Amino acid sequence: MNSMATEKPAYTTLAAIYDAVMEEVNYDFWADYIDALMLSHHPHPKTVMELACGTGSLALSLDELECYDIWGTDKSPQMIARAREKNRQRMCGVDFSVMDFLDITMSRTFDVVFCVFDSINYLHTPEEIIRFLNQCQKLLTPQSLLIFDFTTPVNSMEAINYLHNEEGITENNFRFYRSSTYNRDEQVHTNKFKIQKLATDQETVLDECIETHRQKIYTLQQMLAIINQTAYNIRAKYSDFEFEEADDESLRITMVLQCPNTQ
Repeated sequence: MNSMATEKPAYTTLAAIYDAVMEEVNYDFWADYIDALMLSHHPHPKTVMELACGTGSLALSLDELECYDIWGTDKSPQMIARAREKNRQRMCGVDFSVMDFLDITMSRTFDVVFCVFDSINYLHTPEEIIRFLNQCQKLLTPQSLLIFDFTTPVNSMEAINYLHNEEGITENNFRFYRSSTYNRDEQVHTNKFKIQKLATDQETVLDECIETHRQKIYTLQQMLAIINQTAYNIRAKYSDFEFEEADDESLRITMVLQCPNTQ
Protein backbone atom coordinates (compact mmCIF):
# COMPACT_ATOMS: atom_id res chain seq x y z
CA MET A 1 0.00 0.00 0.00
CA ASN A 2 1.11 3.58 -0.58
CA SER A 3 1.17 6.02 2.29
CA MET A 4 1.52 9.77 2.38
CA ALA A 5 5.06 10.92 3.08
CA THR A 6 5.66 12.05 6.63
CA GLU A 7 8.40 14.44 7.76
CA LYS A 8 10.88 12.72 10.08
CA PRO A 9 13.68 14.18 12.21
CA ALA A 10 17.15 14.01 10.69
CA TYR A 11 18.94 10.65 10.97
CA THR A 12 15.93 8.56 11.96
CA THR A 13 14.83 6.67 8.83
CA LEU A 14 18.05 7.70 7.08
CA ALA A 15 19.94 5.50 9.56
CA ALA A 16 18.64 2.41 7.75
CA ILE A 17 20.20 3.52 4.45
CA TYR A 18 23.04 5.75 5.64
CA ASP A 19 25.76 3.24 4.78
CA ALA A 20 24.35 2.84 1.28
CA VAL A 21 24.23 6.61 0.76
CA MET A 22 27.85 6.86 1.97
CA GLU A 23 29.12 3.74 0.19
CA GLU A 24 31.69 5.68 -1.86
CA VAL A 25 33.37 7.10 1.26
CA ASN A 26 36.76 5.52 1.95
CA TYR A 27 36.62 5.20 5.74
CA ASP A 28 40.05 3.56 5.92
CA PHE A 29 41.50 6.67 4.27
CA TRP A 30 39.68 8.88 6.78
CA ALA A 31 40.95 6.72 9.65
CA ASP A 32 44.53 6.98 8.40
CA TYR A 33 44.18 10.76 8.19
CA ILE A 34 42.78 11.06 11.71
CA ASP A 35 45.52 8.73 12.94
CA ALA A 36 48.19 10.92 11.30
CA LEU A 37 46.65 14.08 12.79
CA MET A 38 46.65 12.62 16.28
CA LEU A 39 50.22 11.38 16.07
CA SER A 40 51.40 14.72 14.70
CA HIS A 41 49.93 16.81 17.51
CA HIS A 42 49.75 14.54 20.59
CA PRO A 43 52.76 12.71 22.08
CA HIS A 44 50.99 9.50 23.09
CA PRO A 45 47.29 9.37 22.14
CA LYS A 46 45.54 6.31 23.54
CA THR A 47 41.94 7.21 24.43
CA VAL A 48 39.78 8.61 21.63
CA MET A 49 36.19 9.88 21.49
CA GLU A 50 34.29 10.42 18.25
CA LEU A 51 31.33 12.80 18.46
CA ALA A 52 28.52 12.51 15.89
CA CYS A 53 29.87 9.10 14.91
CA GLY A 54 26.85 8.10 12.81
CA THR A 55 26.73 4.37 12.15
CA GLY A 56 30.27 3.99 13.45
CA SER A 57 32.13 3.28 10.21
CA LEU A 58 35.03 5.64 10.91
CA ALA A 59 35.43 4.57 14.54
CA LEU A 60 35.44 0.93 13.46
CA SER A 61 38.07 1.59 10.79
CA LEU A 62 40.19 3.41 13.36
CA ASP A 63 39.76 0.49 15.75
CA GLU A 64 41.28 -1.84 13.17
CA LEU A 65 44.61 -0.05 13.67
CA GLU A 66 44.63 -1.65 17.15
CA CYS A 67 46.22 1.44 18.68
CA TYR A 68 43.39 3.17 20.52
CA ASP A 69 40.65 2.77 23.11
CA ILE A 70 37.72 4.27 21.16
CA TRP A 71 34.30 5.54 22.22
CA GLY A 72 31.72 6.71 19.69
CA THR A 73 28.65 8.82 20.45
CA ASP A 74 25.80 10.23 18.40
CA LYS A 75 22.55 12.04 19.13
CA SER A 76 20.53 9.60 17.02
CA PRO A 77 19.53 6.33 18.76
CA GLN A 78 18.87 4.82 15.34
CA MET A 79 22.41 5.55 14.15
CA ILE A 80 23.93 4.17 17.37
CA ALA A 81 21.86 0.99 17.03
CA ARG A 82 23.39 0.45 13.59
CA ALA A 83 26.87 1.19 14.94
CA ARG A 84 26.50 -1.36 17.73
CA GLU A 85 25.32 -4.02 15.29
CA LYS A 86 28.31 -3.40 12.99
CA ASN A 87 30.60 -3.46 16.02
CA ARG A 88 29.24 -6.87 16.96
CA GLN A 89 29.46 -8.24 13.41
CA ARG A 90 33.07 -7.14 12.99
CA MET A 91 34.01 -8.26 16.51
CA CYS A 92 35.52 -4.83 17.23
CA GLY A 93 35.99 -3.24 20.63
CA VAL A 94 34.44 0.21 20.20
CA ASP A 95 32.03 1.48 22.86
CA PHE A 96 29.00 3.26 21.39
CA SER A 97 26.44 5.36 23.26
CA VAL A 98 23.75 7.94 22.57
CA MET A 99 24.82 11.47 23.49
CA ASP A 100 24.12 14.98 22.17
CA PHE A 101 27.38 16.89 21.70
CA LEU A 102 25.58 20.04 22.85
CA ASP A 103 24.78 18.36 26.16
CA ILE A 104 27.76 16.19 27.08
CA THR A 105 27.05 14.08 30.13
CA MET A 106 30.14 11.84 30.25
CA SER A 107 32.53 12.29 33.17
CA ARG A 108 35.71 10.73 31.73
CA THR A 109 38.32 12.51 29.61
CA PHE A 110 40.11 11.52 26.40
CA ASP A 111 43.45 12.23 24.77
CA VAL A 112 41.70 13.14 21.51
CA VAL A 113 38.10 14.10 20.76
CA PHE A 114 37.16 14.37 17.09
CA CYS A 115 34.04 15.27 15.14
CA VAL A 116 34.13 15.03 11.35
CA PHE A 117 31.95 14.59 8.25
CA ASP A 118 30.94 18.28 8.59
CA SER A 119 28.78 17.54 11.65
CA ILE A 120 29.64 21.03 12.93
CA ASN A 121 27.83 22.46 9.91
CA TYR A 122 24.57 21.38 11.53
CA LEU A 123 25.15 24.17 14.06
CA HIS A 124 23.65 27.27 12.50
CA THR A 125 24.86 30.06 14.77
CA PRO A 126 28.15 31.11 16.36
CA GLU A 127 26.49 30.69 19.74
CA GLU A 128 25.81 27.01 19.01
CA ILE A 129 29.41 26.41 17.96
CA ILE A 130 30.68 28.14 21.10
CA ARG A 131 28.36 25.94 23.15
CA PHE A 132 29.77 22.88 21.37
CA LEU A 133 33.34 23.98 22.11
CA ASN A 134 32.52 24.68 25.75
CA GLN A 135 30.79 21.31 26.14
CA CYS A 136 33.80 19.52 24.66
CA GLN A 137 35.96 20.88 27.45
CA LYS A 138 34.27 18.35 29.74
CA LEU A 139 36.03 15.58 27.78
CA LEU A 140 39.47 17.19 27.65
CA THR A 141 42.57 17.53 29.77
CA PRO A 142 45.00 20.43 29.19
CA GLN A 143 47.03 18.10 26.91
CA SER A 144 44.05 16.80 24.93
CA LEU A 145 43.22 17.65 21.34
CA LEU A 146 39.89 18.58 19.81
CA ILE A 147 39.74 17.89 16.06
CA PHE A 148 36.79 18.85 13.90
CA ASP A 149 36.13 19.66 10.27
CA PHE A 150 33.66 21.83 8.40
CA THR A 151 32.79 22.41 4.77
CA THR A 152 33.00 25.77 3.07
CA PRO A 153 30.97 27.70 0.49
CA VAL A 154 33.47 26.62 -2.17
CA ASN A 155 32.61 22.99 -1.41
CA SER A 156 28.85 23.53 -1.43
CA MET A 157 28.88 25.27 -4.80
CA GLU A 158 30.76 22.29 -6.21
CA ALA A 159 28.86 19.54 -4.36
CA ILE A 160 25.39 20.37 -5.64
CA ASN A 161 26.55 19.35 -9.10
CA TYR A 162 26.80 15.69 -8.07
CA LEU A 163 24.50 15.46 -5.02
CA HIS A 164 21.37 16.92 -6.62
CA ASN A 165 18.93 14.33 -8.00
CA GLU A 166 20.89 11.40 -6.53
CA GLU A 167 18.83 8.23 -6.20
CA GLY A 168 19.29 4.56 -5.42
CA ILE A 169 17.83 1.30 -4.10
CA THR A 170 19.47 -0.39 -1.13
CA GLU A 171 19.89 -4.07 -0.33
CA ASN A 172 17.42 -3.79 2.55
CA ASN A 173 14.62 -2.67 0.22
CA PHE A 174 14.69 1.09 0.55
CA ARG A 175 14.57 3.55 -2.32
CA PHE A 176 15.83 7.09 -1.82
CA TYR A 177 15.92 10.34 -3.72
CA ARG A 178 18.08 13.30 -2.75
CA SER A 179 17.69 16.93 -3.79
CA SER A 180 20.54 19.29 -2.93
CA THR A 181 20.48 23.09 -3.02
CA TYR A 182 22.74 25.86 -1.76
CA ASN A 183 21.61 29.36 -0.79
CA ARG A 184 24.69 31.55 -1.24
CA ASP A 185 23.21 34.59 0.54
CA GLU A 186 22.25 32.66 3.66
CA GLN A 187 25.15 30.18 3.37
CA VAL A 188 22.76 27.28 3.94
CA HIS A 189 23.09 23.94 2.16
CA THR A 190 19.92 21.82 2.15
CA ASN A 191 19.76 18.11 1.39
CA LYS A 192 16.24 16.71 1.24
CA PHE A 193 15.80 12.93 1.21
CA LYS A 194 12.62 11.12 0.15
CA ILE A 195 12.93 7.61 1.55
CA GLN A 196 10.56 4.79 0.57
CA LYS A 197 10.32 1.41 2.28
CA LEU A 198 9.63 -1.17 -0.44
CA ALA A 199 8.09 -4.62 -0.40
CA THR A 200 10.32 -7.54 -1.37
CA ASP A 201 9.34 -7.06 -5.01
CA GLN A 202 11.05 -3.63 -4.77
CA GLU A 203 8.06 -2.12 -6.55
CA THR A 204 5.33 -1.70 -3.94
CA VAL A 205 5.86 1.27 -1.60
CA LEU A 206 5.00 0.33 1.98
CA ASP A 207 5.94 3.60 3.61
CA GLU A 208 7.41 6.95 2.61
CA CYS A 209 9.03 9.73 4.59
CA ILE A 210 10.97 12.94 4.10
CA GLU A 211 14.11 14.00 5.96
CA THR A 212 15.45 17.52 5.50
CA HIS A 213 19.08 18.22 6.44
CA ARG A 214 20.12 21.87 6.62
CA GLN A 215 23.75 22.84 7.12
CA LYS A 216 25.20 26.26 7.78
CA ILE A 217 28.28 26.67 5.61
CA TYR A 218 31.13 28.66 7.16
CA THR A 219 34.11 30.38 5.63
CA LEU A 220 37.51 29.96 7.24
CA GLN A 221 37.45 33.53 8.54
CA GLN A 222 34.01 33.07 10.09
CA MET A 223 35.11 29.93 11.92
CA LEU A 224 38.34 31.52 13.16
CA ALA A 225 36.36 34.47 14.54
CA ILE A 226 34.14 32.07 16.49
CA ILE A 227 37.03 30.04 17.91
CA ASN A 228 38.79 33.23 18.97
CA GLN A 229 35.88 33.92 21.34
CA THR A 230 36.79 30.80 23.35
CA ALA A 231 39.72 29.61 25.47
CA TYR A 232 40.97 27.26 22.74
CA ASN A 233 44.34 27.56 21.08
CA ILE A 234 44.53 26.71 17.38
CA ARG A 235 47.27 24.15 16.85
CA ALA A 236 46.65 23.75 13.12
CA LYS A 237 44.16 24.29 10.31
CA TYR A 238 44.46 21.97 7.34
CA SER A 239 42.99 21.99 3.87
CA ASP A 240 40.98 18.98 2.72
CA PHE A 241 42.81 15.73 3.62
CA GLU A 242 46.30 17.17 3.46
CA PHE A 243 48.70 18.74 5.90
CA GLU A 244 48.69 21.97 3.92
CA GLU A 245 47.57 25.23 5.53
CA ALA A 246 43.88 25.91 4.95
CA ASP A 247 42.88 29.05 3.06
CA ASP A 248 39.79 30.68 1.61
CA GLU A 249 39.78 28.27 -1.34
CA SER A 250 39.74 25.08 0.76
CA LEU A 251 36.77 22.76 0.25
CA ARG A 252 36.94 21.11 3.68
CA ILE A 253 38.91 22.49 6.62
CA THR A 254 40.13 20.44 9.58
CA MET A 255 40.84 22.31 12.82
CA VAL A 256 43.16 20.98 15.51
CA LEU A 257 42.53 22.76 18.83
CA GLN A 258 43.84 22.56 22.36
CA CYS A 259 42.27 24.05 25.44
CA PRO A 260 44.59 24.42 28.47
CA ASN A 261 41.75 26.08 30.38
CA THR A 262 39.57 22.99 30.60
CA GLN A 263 36.58 22.98 32.93
